[in-house]
Amino acid sequence: MSRTRAERFDDLVHDEVRRVTGRWRRELAGVEFGVEEVPPVEPWADSADPIPLARLHPAAADRPARIVVYRRPLQARGGGDERDLARLVRDVVVEEIADLLGLSPESVDPTYDSPDD
Repeated sequence: MSRTRAERFDDLVHDEVRRVTGRWRRELAGVEFGVEEVPPVEPWADSADPIPLARLHPAAADRPARIVVYRRPLQARGGGDERDLARLVRDVVVEEIADLLGLSPESVDPTYDSPDD
């Protein structure tokens, strides 16, 4: 059975989250990860602002921290190459986790921003 482009993207994100959280299991316990098609339109945003590829929603009293990855902007930025898209997903997930943990992306994942898989 063939998987849709959206399902393959979800698999990429899931695999990357699983890979990184394996190393940071305790620190990321309770953090939620999700995929949405596009970021919400911010009424106060300047039209010159770049479209976000992901967003970190910090924890609040009534909800855990949540990292959301936006499928369409990432696919557009990744072009048509699956390897390029996989590297971009890796880097974006690592950047959001680094932001959450207050670390550099290279500390979270030594392969960050590397052309090699």
